[in-house]
Amino acid sequence: MDFNFTEEQDMVRDGLSRMVREQYGAEERRQLIATDAGWSREVWSQLAELGILGMSFSEEDGGFGGGAIDSMVVMEEFGKGLVVEPYVPTVVCAGGFLKHAGTAAQKEEHIGGIVSGERVFAFAYAEPRGRYDLANLETSAKKDGGDYVLNGHKAVVIGAPWASHLVVTARTSGEQTDKQGISVFIVDKSAEGVTTRDYATVDGRRASEVYFENVRLPADALIGEEGNAFPLIERVTDEAIAAQCAEACGAMKVAHAMTLEYAKQRKQFGVPIASFQVLQHRMVDMYTEYECSVSMTYLATLRLEKEERERKQAVSAAKVRVGQAAHHIGEEAIQIHGGNGMTDEYAIGHYFKRLTIFDSEFGNIDHHMKRHIALASG
Repeated sequence: MDFNFTEEQDMVRDGLSRMVREQYGAEERRQLIATDAGWSREVWSQLAELGILGMSFSEEDGGFGGGAIDSMVVMEEFGKGLVVEPYVPTVVCAGGFLKHAGTAAQKEEHIGGIVSGERVFAFAYAEPRGRYDLANLETSAKKDGGDYVLNGHKAVVIGAPWASHLVVTARTSGEQTDKQGISVFIVDKSAEGVTTRDYATVDGRRASEVYFENVRLPADALIGEEGNAFPLIERVTDEAIAAQCAEACGAMKVAHAMTLEYAKQRKQFGVPIASFQVLQHRMVDMYTEYECSVSMTYLATLRLEKEERERKQAVSAAKVRVGQAAHHIGEEAIQIHGGNGMTDEYAIGHYFKRLTIFDSEFGNIDHHMKRHIALASG
């Protein structure tokens, strides 16, 4: 299997790595997430100018002809700097729905805005009682003449405070947990009846509770076929999981490097603690966990284009393995740093928070372990 990247991908990695180092140092990020906005519109515009926001779209759709591997390269570099800008909700999730099921008119209307950085999306799929079940939906969209009327509540919608549009999953028929009867809509966040409660998340990003009260949507807000969107939702969330696994790998790499450097400088009994054999073993274990995570992320990304069962198994296996490694590396990093690791001034604490929250997005370790077992035995 060829794990070499193309020359173009290596160039993107180098350029993005340089940008993240220059604009996303620990102090710069700390100041950024403390602002009222919580993100940088300037950074987002720079990503658009560099072509990062258009890499994974085909040339026919107005992009640069890349795909999931390009998103993986981007997300790994974002993970190294704990970048908060909403690449996954906008490019991977909203872009995924448009690429796979959008009409020509929808692509023309929205993809150009995504590529240019003018249009920001959030993916509103989770509900307070959903428990990682993508089909467990109380939000409804009822037909009313030629329109739909949307009602419901979406929880922890990452990036929603910055979004101009939302991609929303809703039930158009069937019972609450049926896989049939689910549809996906594009909703203008400024539409009448849409309200939000915005807040900061533990890992420095921003999210919203989003409420829909009799929001009237035109028929062309529907993405794909009415009532048959569940396979599409699974496909897009699998792509988002693979991208976030790459982000976690980038964060783990930096967390390990920070811990190693700290251990070389921190002295106990007159010698650096890096000279203690037990800590050497633990830091080797951290590196091993990181390398295994990279391999699983590559595998999941490469299998996104395979048949459904193979794709799901690879993605769930990666989510489990990377989630376990994220917990292990984050906790070991904090412990080796000692009390310093728990302070806001030390960057390692921010990496710990991001790696911890990673497990809860799009299904935690237990959820994906059960999913993988069911797929393997079914």
